[in-house]
Amino acid sequence: MPVDLSESLSAEGSWARPDTYWPALTDATAHLETPLAAIDLGALRHNAHDMRRRAAGTPIRVAAKSVRSRTILDAVTALDGYAGVLAFTLPEALWLAAGDDAHPPQDDVVVGYPTADRTAIARLASSPELATRVTLMVDDVAQLDLVDSVAAPSARPPLRVCLDLDASWQAPVLGHLGVRRSPVHTAAQAAALARTVTARSGFALVGLMSYEAQIAGVGDDVRGQAARSQLIRWMQRRSKDELLERRGLAVSAVRQVADLEFVNGGGTGSLEYTASDPAVTEIAAGSGLFGPHLFDTYRGFAPAPAAAFALSVVRRPAPQIATVLGGGWIASGPPARDRVPLPVWPPGLSLLSTEMAGEVQTPVTGKAAGALNVGDRVWFRHCKAGELSEHVDAFAMVDDGTTVGTAPTYRGEGKTFL
Repeated sequence: MPVDLSESLSAEGSWARPDTYWPALTDATAHLETPLAAIDLGALRHNAHDMRRRAAGTPIRVAAKSVRSRTILDAVTALDGYAGVLAFTLPEALWLAAGDDAHPPQDDVVVGYPTADRTAIARLASSPELATRVTLMVDDVAQLDLVDSVAAPSARPPLRVCLDLDASWQAPVLGHLGVRRSPVHTAAQAAALARTVTARSGFALVGLMSYEAQIAGVGDDVRGQAARSQLIRWMQRRSKDELLERRGLAVSAVRQVADLEFVNGGGTGSLEYTASDPAVTEIAAGSGLFGPHLFDTYRGFAPAPAAAFALSVVRRPAPQIATVLGGGWIASGPPARDRVPLPVWPPGLSLLSTEMAGEVQTPVTGKAAGALNVGDRVWFRHCKAGELSEHVDAFAMVDDGTTVGTAPTYRGEGKTFL
C-alpha cells in the first residue's frame, strides 16, 4: 500500500513516552506472529521531516541500503527536500530504475560502490533508458576497463559515472581515520582521474561523491566513556576542517574538467556539517529514517525509534531469565557489544554477557525478565538501519496505534542483492 509521509509531526511524538509507545506497538501487532518487524509511521514521518530540517535546504539522496523497502523509498522520495536514490549494488539500482506496476521507476539512481557484476553491466549497457537513470561509481581506471570489456563503447549508450573521493583523514599520530574506500585522496588525483574518464569514449562524468564516515558514522557521546567521547569530538572537528578545504579544492579541480551535475557527501550523522559545505550539492542519508540505536550516541540529534522488531519468549530457564526464540541479528562493522540488538521493552532488560544475541535463542535478564511469561513479546532495536530488512519479509506499518498495512522488504520481494 502507498505510504503518505507528507504530514509533519511535532518533536514530542508518542515515542517520547516509552511506557505507552511500546505497549501500543505490542497491541497493534498482537495478531501477527513473531518474529515481526514494525514501522511506526508517525515516528517515520517525524524522522523524514527532521532530516530535511537538518539538511537546511540541501537535497537528500536516500541511501537505499539503509531502508531496503521500495514502499518506504517511494514514500520518502516523494517528499520535497529528497531527490534521487543511492543504491548499494548495480543490480539493485537497475531494479529500482526499472520500476513495475506497483512502484514507479526511480529516475536518478547512483550506485554507491564500484561494480564488477558483468551481467548487470551488460544489462545497463543494453538499455538506453536505464543508462539515463543509473550512475556508476568509479575510483580506478581498472573499473572503466572492466565495463569496456563487457560492452564496447561503440556498442552502448554513454554510461554515467561518478568519481569517489576519499574523505578519510590522515591524522597526526593516530594515522588513517575513516573507511578504506577510494584511492583518490587529493585534488590532483581527482582531476587526473576526471581527465581520464572524459577522454574515454562511452562514459559521461556527471558527479563526485565523498563519504565522511569518521564524521557521519561515529557517535560523539558514548555513554559512560567521557574520555573517548572527547577524543571523538576533537577528531571530528579537525577532520571537518581538513575535509572542507580538500573537498572544495577537489570539486573545483574536477569542475574544470567536467560539468558536474551533483556533488554528494555526508550521511545521517553529518547532515548539518555536510550541508554547510559550499562544494556539496546533495547529501546521502537514510539510516535516520528508521532511527536504529546506533544514533543513541550522537549529541546533535535524536531520531525516533521508528523501526523495531519483536520476538516471543519461549522458555524460562531461571527465575530472572526469559529466553526469546532467535535474535542474533548482529549489525555489520567491528565486532563489539554495540553491534547487537538492544532490548527496549519491557524496560530494564539486558543480554547475558556469556550468550548475548544468538542465532537460535537470546536470553534476557533483569527485574522485568522475572515477570515475562512464555508467549510474551520482547521488543528490540537493531544497531544499523537497513540490515533489519534482511531478516523479515515485510514491516507491519502502524499508524496511531493501528496496523494499517505492510511494507515488503527487498527480501519479501524475492531480492537478495548482497
